Amino acid sequence: MEFDSFFAEALDGLREAGNYRVFADLERHAGQFPRATRFREDGTSHDVTVWCSNDYLGMGQHPDVVRAMKEAIDRCGAGAGGTRNISGTNHSHVALEQELADLHGKESALIFTSGYVSNWAALGTLAAKIPGCIVYSDALNHASMIEGIRHSRAERRVWKHNSPEDLDRLMSADDPSRPKLVAFESVYSMDGDIAPIAEICDVAAKHGALTYLDEVHAVGLYGPRGGGIAEREGLMHRLDVIEGTLGKAFGVMGGYITGSRQLCDFVRSFASGFIFTTALPPALAAGATAAIRHLKASPVERQQHQERVARVRRLLDRRGIPHMDNPSHIVPVMVGNAAKCKWISDILLETYGIYVQPINYPTVPKGTERLRITPTPFHSDADIDHLVGALNDLWSHCALARAVA
Repeated sequence: MEFDSFFAEALDGLREAGNYRVFADLERHAGQFPRATRFREDGTSHDVTVWCSNDYLGMGQHPDVVRAMKEAIDRCGAGAGGTRNISGTNHSHVALEQELADLHGKESALIFTSGYVSNWAALGTLAAKIPGCIVYSDALNHASMIEGIRHSRAERRVWKHNSPEDLDRLMSADDPSRPKLVAFESVYSMDGDIAPIAEICDVAAKHGALTYLDEVHAVGLYGPRGGGIAEREGLMHRLDVIEGTLGKAFGVMGGYITGSRQLCDFVRSFASGFIFTTALPPALAAGATAAIRHLKASPVERQQHQERVARVRRLLDRRGIPHMDNPSHIVPVMVGNAAKCKWISDILLETYGIYVQPINYPTVPKGTERLRITPTPFHSDADIDHLVGALNDLWSHCALARAVA
């Protein structure tokens, strides 16, 4: 087999379908979020405004976070020096886990190198090690959750998205004596919809199941202390595992789970994705701790964030730019065509200095291609006006349908 020819043919297929991903070569400007410099392949560069960052609150640039990371570098050096089990547990890791357990009202927490790894390792370990476990997975769960469940080789049932009724139907059909685990998210990142957590917990309790909630797109953003949707709705005590990330609203990098002391110790002791990987650098842990502490005490960022999101939606509505209605901070502007979605993204970047990544298949179903816009507290009125004006121009150029008021 000519391997390179095979690879090239597959990549050409992605290009023809408009699904080939191109990285934007960016350099963020410290203290000027969401500004960045974009570097072209020809060596030239230009300034852009980023509209698709998961650094939802700009905490990656917050002075407290930057200061904590610099101080940790000066104090400890660059890396952790090993796995958590072999010389790699730094005091910054311990402090971060204590902060996370407190954030979610749990006995314990365990940090990982990313949110993907925390889902993959925790779900994979729990479902594999609990004898006879059946996992019930929401149909739109993140790839990391799906991979963790698949890796466990446990029996899996996929229930209709955000449907407690379908979950109950599936669970009622299974042997009531078998252990069960219900895995779902709070905020779904592509559509921006929010799970009916209380109703799902009711079904899980009826069947004696463990509950596993992914809050990666909600931690820092919702609740009086940034504990997520479950905190906002007073439901944290009903979740056995709350999983989150340090790389989105907290602005740094890493993932985690929180739960009972025994559950976290179980995952710590049996998860290969935790045991055999180098620990997070102490500076990242220190920065994440600073971000969490700040957002626990300050509601200002969350309030400003929601106001900016609301303004973007209002102005899109005035121009008839179709966007998916949802109760979260994610604004999916619906294009519905892969080639046009990429073209609009390219023109926004090159001509208007606006960077928003096209979201195409397989991330979303074909025919639902979109621009996933994530406003932040730091996007000004002028930034919003410029974005909506540019989209209005390109919508007309592409002869795309407009929303009817």
